[in-house]
Amino acid sequence: MTVGNMENAVLFDAGKKGRGLKANRELSPAEVVFAEPSFSAVVFDSLASQVCHSCFRQQAKLHRCAQCKFAHYCNRTCQTACWEEHKQECAAIRKISPSCVKMLQEAKNESVIGLEIFQVVSSIHLAAQVLWRIHKDTGVVSDSQLIPVDHLEDHVSELPEEDRKQLETDVHSFLQYWSCGRKQLSTDYISKIFGIIKCNAFTLSDQRGLQAVGVGLFPNLCLVNHDCWPNCTVILNHGNQSALSSALHSQRRIELRALQKIPEGEELTVSYVDFLNLSDDRKKKLREQFLFDCTCEHCSRHIKDELMMAAAESGEKKPSADKVKEVTAFSKECLEKIEKSRVDGDYHEVVKLCRECLAKQENVLADTHLYKLRVLSVASEVLSYMKNFTEAADLTRRMVEGYMKLYHPNNAQLGMAFMRAGVTHWHAGQIELGHGFICKAYGILMITHGPNHSITRDLETIRTQTEMELKMFKQNEHEYHTIRDAALKSQPVAISSPAEKTKGSFRKH
Repeated sequence: MTVGNMENAVLFDAGKKGRGLKANRELSPAEVVFAEPSFSAVVFDSLASQVCHSCFRQQAKLHRCAQCKFAHYCNRTCQTACWEEHKQECAAIRKISPSCVKMLQEAKNESVIGLEIFQVVSSIHLAAQVLWRIHKDTGVVSDSQLIPVDHLEDHVSELPEEDRKQLETDVHSFLQYWSCGRKQLSTDYISKIFGIIKCNAFTLSDQRGLQAVGVGLFPNLCLVNHDCWPNCTVILNHGNQSALSSALHSQRRIELRALQKIPEGEELTVSYVDFLNLSDDRKKKLREQFLFDCTCEHCSRHIKDELMMAAAESGEKKPSADKVKEVTAFSKECLEKIEKSRVDGDYHEVVKLCRECLAKQENVLADTHLYKLRVLSVASEVLSYMKNFTEAADLTRRMVEGYMKLYHPNNAQLGMAFMRAGVTHWHAGQIELGHGFICKAYGILMITHGPNHSITRDLETIRTQTEMELKMFKQNEHEYHTIRDAALKSQPVAISSPAEKTKGSFRKH
């Protein structure tokens, strides 16, 4: 499918939800409903020196813009490809304070760039990018764009008092930053753009799909309404950035992919929040972030809420309601301590707290209980990082067993969990279980990400490797373990730090 092709979807009046998109023909699982390049997109300020501002790939060594010292790129090719987007921003940054630019030029410690000296938040960056694009190209940039960007819902009039005050502060900061050189914009219009960003912006991940690194606006995607149990998913496809000529780079784009068979005329939906929350908590988050009340079936009927708060059914006897309440409260408090230790990088303390919490939860909380799943997730991740793969493998197995009872069978988060479990079991030497999990992950991610996504390609390489090792294992188990142990001693396992993940403030996936 070509980028921007909208023949599979049609705009319609979705009643109380406003506008929406519905299928223009029957769609099959894994089918790309449409792909769309970003209208505007920015890297989070906190990651400005770690992520390429053109392709949004996270890299160890990036080249910074020689003029503003803020934007960073993989290489000159990425910088050239992004210049049309960056040149107005570059001028605005330099305009803020010439003395700051001089300080940046003389600074030896590059870690301060974009943090102490340059404090403009990502939403202001994005608002400026959107307005520069509107000013240059108008609000419609292609024949396939269904409505102008500034016609998207903003819900500014519905903002609570606290958010209105924050909006006024953002508009004031924006006016100091704005550098267009032409007609000035009214504060009402700028406020509208900020409202559009708040309600419609999409979080962008790095090439691994594991860390939120930026935020972008995709006008056609903004028309797809929310459902907690959606029939579509959204994935950022970084495309091919390896060509020497920036003219041959594929566009940074999202893909809307069908999760199941969708009949012609059925509304297309995605989930703006992670399903693994109680329905009331999801509704609260949607109201605060996107300013609407969710009326989907899963929220209205509180589907799976009981499983997410369930007591254990195994053991000698069923725990009392008071015991469940006590352990739930303990788990909530413990998770706060775990998160603080994880952010601080004190992984031994994280493991200690997780083990203590899991011991308290044993035979009291079910493996589908949200707090148990959150502890299992953090514990298995940190233990893998510490190369305690045997214990981590057991925890990931329990985690995915719980996830399978809660998530949609083709949910991307479930696919990523299967992949993590598979790799962990593989590193633990449990090749049969590891290969099985990896195959399950591959089946899901082929639907949610497609065969050309970098994650799926990496997973295919792992699947081929584990398949080969499984054959070796079945032929001669002793020889397999001998070769494997020798390989692990000579080649350390590369695992990213659990503290590297960043929570995005804009989420729609």
